[in-house]
Amino acid sequence: MNDWRERIVTNPQVCHGKPCLRGTRIMVSVLLDNLAEGLTPEEIVREYPPLSLEDVRAALAYAAVLAGEEELVPLR
Repeated sequence: MNDWRERIVTNPQVCHGKPCLRGTRIMVSVLLDNLAEGLTPEEIVREYPPLSLEDVRAALAYAAVLAGEEELVPLR
């Protein structure tokens, strides 16, 4: 998904500048936490009515970009 930049925004005045879905105060980290807990994208959209499936995909695409750019340090 290349259009994640149209859906994920940061604003120092909203959620302390954490990445959120445009037009909401729903942080990307909240969506990722829900996915990690086993919720499906459809369940997340039901829990957060302002969101769409495309928003959940955008959050995943954003996370994938971050993971690709980060230097991973092995856990001991």
